[in-house]
Amino acid sequence: MTPPPALSLSRVSKRYGMPPDELVALDDVSFDVRRGEIISVIGPSGCGKTTLFNIVGGLLDGYEGSIAVEGNSPSPRRRIGMVFQEESNFPWRTTLQNVAFPLEAAGIDRRERLDKARHFIRLVGLEGFEDRYPDELSGGMRQRAAIARTLAYGANILLMDEPFAALDSQTRLLIGDKILEICRGLEQTMLLITHNLTEAVQLSDRVVVMTRRPGRVKCIVDINLPRPRSSEILGSARFAELVGAVWHELRVEADLAMLEGQDQQGRQDPPEIRPA
Repeated sequence: MTPPPALSLSRVSKRYGMPPDELVALDDVSFDVRRGEIISVIGPSGCGKTTLFNIVGGLLDGYEGSIAVEGNSPSPRRRIGMVFQEESNFPWRTTLQNVAFPLEAAGIDRRERLDKARHFIRLVGLEGFEDRYPDELSGGMRQRAAIARTLAYGANILLMDEPFAALDSQTRLLIGDKILEICRGLEQTMLLITHNLTEAVQLSDRVVVMTRRPGRVKCIVDINLPRPRSSEILGSARFAELVGAVWHELRVEADLAMLEGQDQQGRQDPPEIRPA
C-alpha cells in the first residue's frame, strides 16, 4: 500500500479584507511533498510565498482548502519544524542551551535533552561551539544552530522561509551542502521558500513555480540531478539548463509583477529574484 505524502496541500486559497477591497494572496494552490523529498517554492515578490509558509506552519488561519501531514487532516502541526529568515536564537543562551530549548519546554530530562542537543550540534557541524553565545557566531553558524534546534524538536517536516537570505553567496552554498547532507542522513522532508534560483535547483528534487499575485502553481519543474549532491554540481551543464528552465517559467510572471507594481505604485519595484 502506497504511503500518503508527507505533506499535502489541496486547493489552498487565502484572502485578506472584504470586497471591493479584497486582496487574494493565494488561489487554489495544490501540491504534494513526498517523504524524504526536498521541494522549493519560488515566485515573484508578493506572490504569497510567505503566506503559504505561515499557513503550512500553522501561524495563519482563515484560509480555504486543506493541508494534511502524512494523511492526517487537520494536520498535526507539531510534526512541522520551522526555520525563519530572521535571527531566532536567544541571545542570552549558548548554542547548547538554544538547541536544547524545545526539549526543555517539552519537559525532557536535563541529561537526555543535552545529549540530544549535542547530537544535532554535531550533525550541523558546530561541535566545539556549544558554549558560545549567538553574538560570538557568524551568521551562517547561527542559522545552523537554528536548524539544529528545529531538528532536535523532532519534526517530520522541515519548513524553511528564506533561511539564508542574509548570508553571502559562498556561505549559502556551503550551508546548502550541509542541508543536503543532513536531509540525506535523516531522510528528512523539507519545504523551502526561496527567491534564489540557484539555491532552489541546488537543493531540490522539484521546484514549484508560482505565478504573480494571486499566487497559483504555474508549474512544477523536476530537478533530475543525481544524488547524493553537493554544490560542485553548479558547474555542470545540466545544472545551468535547469536554472534556465526555472527562470524561463518564472520570467514572464516576474515581468508582469513588475509592470503591475509600476501601475499601482508609480515606480519600479523589481521582484526579489536572482537567477544566479
